[in-house]
Amino acid sequence: MILHYYHKLKPRARKLRSAGTLAEVILWNRIKGKKLGYHFYRQKPIGNYIADFYCPALKLILEIDGSSHDDKQSYDKFRDEFFRANGLEVVHVPDKDIKNNLDGAITLLKEKISFSGGGPWLKQRV
Repeated sequence: MILHYYHKLKPRARKLRSAGTLAEVILWNRIKGKKLGYHFYRQKPIGNYIADFYCPALKLILEIDGSSHDDKQSYDKFRDEFFRANGLEVVHVPDKDIKNNLDGAITLLKEKISFSGGGPWLKQRV
């Protein structure tokens, strides 16, 4: 499956990768290099959006929800609907969970991945 993206988002995605939040950097250090058994991209343009983390093999997007999402619930819902309409699952992980309980968040992600054998698997928020 080929996911197209708006090409003008590439420079913004690069900038977001270099200026990641603390929670994004912490999570990235735990999932990069196939540490969960699958390759993830960081700040990946998909359509007219940029996903925090994207795993093509699992058709999975991980979004870290921090204070920047506080007043953007309708935008996030619309974006998530776009991703799901394109066959992707979206998992929202609160910023504070990454900072305060990283092992718990990683364990849950590993369990969900191994339970399903990959592919579309999660319908609730982490």
